Amino acid sequence: MPNVADALIYYVVFLLSTTLHEAAHAWTAHRLGDSTAYHGGQVSLNPVPHIRREPIGMVVLPLISALASGWPIGFASAPYDPRWAHEHPRRAAVMSLAGPAANLLLVLASAVLLRLGVATGLFYAPDHISFGHLAATTRSGWLEGVAFLLGVLFSMNLLLAAFNLLPLPPLDGSGAVPLLLSVEAGRKYQAAIWRMRGVALFGLFLAWRAFDALFNPVFLGAVSLLYPGVHYR
Repeated sequence: MPNVADALIYYVVFLLSTTLHEAAHAWTAHRLGDSTAYHGGQVSLNPVPHIRREPIGMVVLPLISALASGWPIGFASAPYDPRWAHEHPRRAAVMSLAGPAANLLLVLASAVLLRLGVATGLFYAPDHISFGHLAATTRSGWLEGVAFLLGVLFSMNLLLAAFNLLPLPPLDGSGAVPLLLSVEAGRKYQAAIWRMRGVALFGLFLAWRAFDALFNPVFLGAVSLLYPGVHYR
């Protein structure tokens, strides 16, 4: 049976991280000429507008999965105007990258706080690491909770960024492909993706199957940057 307190921390971090991810999409689209998500209230760090759009993906499914397995599984989305994306495929591609970029900022912020904890003697590199458990503490009590929270923030946002950057529809990495193409080729790519209705489900299935093998070296590489000279496997 999962630890309820740990499961709730995972859920809260998921909620905040996903909110920032979708707000970044919405804000970037607004700045680049598409105010669809802005008018829907998604340019906000308040989770409520995002929950209103995807209550199953942001509350029901992740809460149930976190309490049942200890790990939240969910989804979210920000609306955009397909006509704007067709007219400006490279702007739409930048919008796609904004979500993972926001998650990477949270990875960096949590890494800075963990390093500050190490520098002040509050945290130290543990003998063994696992997802979410990245720092040992010199004191018991609330400091252990802070170390775990920062470890979850680092781990989950690294996972969200890496998963969404896979170049498979409907993930953000697929949406970013037009940055590598001419404007006209970008439009044709978008149109091809939109025409193939089943490609999104196939892309998610493929990403889910491949991600474990892909993420492990990314995770270990990121932790090696967090603790230079310490080697985990």
